[in-house]
Amino acid sequence: MNARRTHRERHRTDRIGWLRAAVLGANDGIVSTASLLLGVAAAGSDRQGLLVAGVAALVAGAMSMAAGEYVSVHSQADTETADLAREKAEIEADAGAELNELSTIYQRRGVDPVLARQVAQQLMTHDPLGAHAHDELGITEALAARPLQAAASSAASFAVGALLPLVVCLLVSPQHLVLVIWITCTISLVLLGSISARAGGADIWRGAGRVALWGMLAMGLTSAVGWLFSVKL
Repeated sequence: MNARRTHRERHRTDRIGWLRAAVLGANDGIVSTASLLLGVAAAGSDRQGLLVAGVAALVAGAMSMAAGEYVSVHSQADTETADLAREKAEIEADAGAELNELSTIYQRRGVDPVLARQVAQQLMTHDPLGAHAHDELGITEALAARPLQAAASSAASFAVGALLPLVVCLLVSPQHLVLVIWITCTISLVLLGSISARAGGADIWRGAGRVALWGMLAMGLTSAVGWLFSVKL
């Protein structure tokens, strides 16, 4: 007798929350800090001024990312909680209507009406709120909002991304600083886009190109501002 083969599926939706926050944080850390340093360097600032500006950008940016993500994702979590409370009240008030609603949802997806009602009845018996949360509201465990996780991921990844141009600023001579920041940060953005696309199961080249394009645009505009004013900061 042949052994049963286990069909193992590899989905990536459970990564969406932390992956989005981590990629956004690292991308913003590289782009914003590198852009700031390029603008300040183009304006004629010395190494000490660049380091002060870079460290300030790292701290401020990490805190800003954490606060922004926490508030944003917490608002989503509050909305989900309110929707679940409303749905629970509706089930308690009129379970029959909610059963019909769930059955109709399955019928619209192509399930036979008799079978759809049987499935709805079983799910309502087992976990009525869970069934409506998943199939009516679209709230699942994998996609549920996690404010603290998103905030921590954003802050940490921003700091890691911001460290790259700061390290370059420490190691490279001022006359070559602008060029080296451009090269290293562009390569890092390409790698970041590739890794995030790979982790999310998307097209690697498209992800890398998208991240690199917008990063280069930001660095270019900020450098232009520094060269335009060319003042000692």
